[in-house]
Amino acid sequence: MSAARAARFWAEFAENRVAVVALVVVVAMALLALLAPWISPQDPYDLSRLSLMDARRPPGFVGSGGYVHLLGTDPQGRDLLSAIFHGLRISIQIGLAAGAVALTLGAALGIFAANAGGRTEAVLMRIIDLQLSFPAILLALVLVALLGQGKAQLIAALVAAQYAYFARTAYGAATAERRKDYIEAALATPLPAWRVVLRHLLPNCMPPLIVVATVQIANSISLEATLSFLGLGLPVTEPSLGMLIANGFPYMMSGRTWISVYPGIALIILIVAINIVGDQVRDQLNPRLRR
Repeated sequence: MSAARAARFWAEFAENRVAVVALVVVVAMALLALLAPWISPQDPYDLSRLSLMDARRPPGFVGSGGYVHLLGTDPQGRDLLSAIFHGLRISIQIGLAAGAVALTLGAALGIFAANAGGRTEAVLMRIIDLQLSFPAILLALVLVALLGQGKAQLIAALVAAQYAYFARTAYGAATAERRKDYIEAALATPLPAWRVVLRHLLPNCMPPLIVVATVQIANSISLEATLSFLGLGLPVTEPSLGMLIANGFPYMMSGRTWISVYPGIALIILIVAINIVGDQVRDQLNPRLRR
């Protein structure tokens, strides 16, 4: 994207105040996640600083560590504000990692299928269409149950459940671009086919893939939270937002609602803000989809 196009893009983006606020929220939450080890009042991974005597304490409680737990504590005695900062860090890491790998894998498969043609194209796209007929959450549940708990296993399951969305999008964009004269002219030159794909075809397939990526990053975060809430995502020692919500769920009826409510609010704000930014980016990259 040239400097002039980038300036026009951001000028049009700034016209939507809701999208600007959402972008500020996303950046702020990303900074909180990035700086979590330095700004958190407590290290939720340091077992020596946790006390079960401080477990399930209400907001404003002064713990044994000598500082005020502004949002209370969870059942393990962790400061909830610190756990939310680290939970944001984990959720954003998983969302970005799963989105990046799924984008790379899906785009490669989609563009390869569009250029391969024949039986290879038919087989690959039928496999992708078959996967798209199943809900992503169902595939992720099955894969996580088979792979086990852990950050790497969870990212692998999310990639396997979501790469087909990128593959279908890349295939559609590449098929449309493949028929245009400039691609045919480039293929007629001595340039290798892979260079034509990287220099001419791929850049023109990126706008719709970027739109899908913004949606799928939010979906990855929500899927991770769902799997962790169900006990199939990250282990208890990893305070992701979904795990924090699950930790407080058994105590909701006893009035200790803060354990689940505050992580839930953080998760909702993050997902909604990413989706609003993604909607605005989609509208600008493809005005025909504007509502």
